[in-house]
Amino acid sequence: MHRRTAARPGHRIAAPLLAGLLLAGCTSAASDPEAAPGSSGAVPTAPPQPSPQLTDQQVAFAVDRIDAYVQDALRRTGVPGLALAVVHKDKVVHAKGFGVRELGKPDTVDPDTVFQLASVSKPISSTVVATAVGQKAVAWDDPVIAHDPGFTLADPWVGRHVTIADLFSHRSGLPDHAGDLLQDLGYQRDYILQHLRDQPLAPFRATYAYTNYGLTEAAVAVARTRGTAWETLAADTLYKPLGMTSTSSLRSAYDNAADKAVPHVRTGDGSGWQVSTTENADPQSPAGGVSSTVQDLARWMRLQLADGSFEGKQIVDTAALGQTWLPHSLSNPPSAPDGNPGQYGLGWNVGRDNGGRLRLNHSGAFELGAATVVTLLPSEQLGIVVLTNGQPVGLPEAVAEEFFDLAEEGHETVDWLAFFGKVVPAAALTGVSPTDYTKPPADAAPARPDAAYVGTYANGYYGPLTVTTGNGGALVMSLGPDDLQFPLQHYAGDVFSFRTRGENAVGLSGVTFGVGADGRASTVVVEQLDHEGLGTFTRS
Repeated sequence: MHRRTAARPGHRIAAPLLAGLLLAGCTSAASDPEAAPGSSGAVPTAPPQPSPQLTDQQVAFAVDRIDAYVQDALRRTGVPGLALAVVHKDKVVHAKGFGVRELGKPDTVDPDTVFQLASVSKPISSTVVATAVGQKAVAWDDPVIAHDPGFTLADPWVGRHVTIADLFSHRSGLPDHAGDLLQDLGYQRDYILQHLRDQPLAPFRATYAYTNYGLTEAAVAVARTRGTAWETLAADTLYKPLGMTSTSSLRSAYDNAADKAVPHVRTGDGSGWQVSTTENADPQSPAGGVSSTVQDLARWMRLQLADGSFEGKQIVDTAALGQTWLPHSLSNPPSAPDGNPGQYGLGWNVGRDNGGRLRLNHSGAFELGAATVVTLLPSEQLGIVVLTNGQPVGLPEAVAEEFFDLAEEGHETVDWLAFFGKVVPAAALTGVSPTDYTKPPADAAPARPDAAYVGTYANGYYGPLTVTTGNGGALVMSLGPDDLQFPLQHYAGDVFSFRTRGENAVGLSGVTFGVGADGRASTVVVEQLDHEGLGTFTRS
């Protein structure tokens, strides 16, 4: 899971990514059902910015006090390590590491420690695509099939018309996190992207749903038209020109880094932390697979805040980069007439604070051990990035909001750590079964003989599912290209449960066999895999 940022209560917003759409610049497609989106108007540019409202002294005040806040926040949460960098007026005014890279070892975090970024990869990837747009190799409103002719979706018309911008702003109609469960089962990028066509679609450009693999498809299509791999394109057009020597879109670079932050998760009882291992995010590298340091990311923030320029050289076309800052989707409608809507641009949460200033933001989250955030205030030429090596508990978001509070208000306006400490973990509960499989009914019917369930069941999306009898006599379910094994625990009648695994694990989930008159199961429905109606397997 590469989760999104929650809204800031009653103050500035961090644009949560929930649902809805405000589509900019696509009236032609609405009026003419066969019109190419974006084909009839001028290219939009970044919105104008008000004059700076913060003084150098206010920023320095926040910089002077944020370290103490971080130390206290690490103590309160127990997260092992954190690094942050602050950029102001094209200078790195603060870069520092706190805590340790790995519990039980003395190595400390420093500004050159490599962290996994999770979904902070998305605005980095939209920067990479903006370089290709500026070079006229692609356009944001190009249909994806113009660069990947084999791509399609469940509705062929949508498959022909969905654009790079549609997929980078999560407005294609694909369901939330479409394809992520395939990655949990061990499937690779090509298989997952090919099977996006099996996903049911919500109305095109009328709904918002956060999709790592939709964005990945768009990025890979751009790389294809450049005749290279995405990971190479990102390195050649962004990382190398900026001197981001510790940044990569390949998991192997993170694994091989000598100075890296190891992921951690809470212990089972929640009282402490333990070392963990995150999934290899290479299949969705554009959406969540970048690793970097705060030193490198400070260079990227400087580029963003200088409209694509870095140390006197134009790296990214200003207009192409500016399009990433524009709202393309309404991710969260306002809850009151005077409320702030959540909006999403191209790889960015896009909002306005109470002073009318543009605010760009994105969080990243690996439930298996990383949490990150970047926030930019372009009119102030001010940005902060916060990276941590613990599962999401709201720490990076709290540090970033505290920094802006100190700079703008001179004091904390909200207990951000308490606020995000509730909001962020709650977001991880999506998909948890309403059934408590640890408590079978008192009058639960017994299971049938194992022979009723044993066999192989087919599914066009998830592939084959095999049920066998394990060494201990219990039933075992196998899924995925590597035959991941999940022991089944009887619940009631023909219903069993299994413990989910991976980035999108949700505890115990159900497995229900459909048994015919012959006493033999003909189907099996896996609850965790059935949220979009794709979780039914039929006996081969």
